[in-house]
Amino acid sequence: MKFLEYTPLDRINDFLSELNLGERTIKGSLEAYSCKHTGTDKRLSLSLENEILDYLGKSSDTDSSLPVEFLLSRSTFRKTLIYLVLTLYHMYPDYDLSAVKAHQFFTEESWDTFKQIFDTYMLEASKEWVETYGGSSFLETVYKALDEVVKLSEVEIYSYNPDSDADPFLEKGAIWSFSFFFYNRKLKRVVSFSFCCLSNLVADGFLADNLCYEEDGEIFDNMDI
Repeated sequence: MKFLEYTPLDRINDFLSELNLGERTIKGSLEAYSCKHTGTDKRLSLSLENEILDYLGKSSDTDSSLPVEFLLSRSTFRKTLIYLVLTLYHMYPDYDLSAVKAHQFFTEESWDTFKQIFDTYMLEASKEWVETYGGSSFLETVYKALDEVVKLSEVEIYSYNPDSDADPFLEKGAIWSFSFFFYNRKLKRVVSFSFCCLSNLVADGFLADNLCYEEDGEIFDNMDI
């Protein structure tokens, strides 16, 4: 997997680096990767493949018609899953990810589903975009950028919705968080788009607690015990 630089994505990333909306902050990022193996990807993809096959072997006594087992038994889906997990590895190299666990969190979606979520949760960000840049709407700009990188008419769209304890995207004070992956099998290219909303009130609370802690520490440092 190789990180790819695209100017249209940079513009959106700059806008979503930390969009302060008063009591809330919207953060997001778009990252593009080539699915051609580089460095340790071959060894890691083989390890992920073996992990999935081992899982299938252990579950062979269960009903093979279950959606999970059926999907994992298809080599094309396993390859897609491995690419998605490898993308996560490159985005979060220090995060412990398991292919077997990850498949439970990836769900295939449609553009309409993504659009509905984007329109609902990114409404305020979209208004700020128009006020800042004018012209095309924020969603139209995102669509054009994604289309330039991965050709949206040819992509498979996946959402990633892990448990909160296993979510590398989730930050302290998060009100909501979404992660989507746009995978073009022909181009062997994937774009991740994660966006979340953070409470500034919670963040301020953490800051206040830290300041109080530091002040208490200074008081005790000046006391003879």
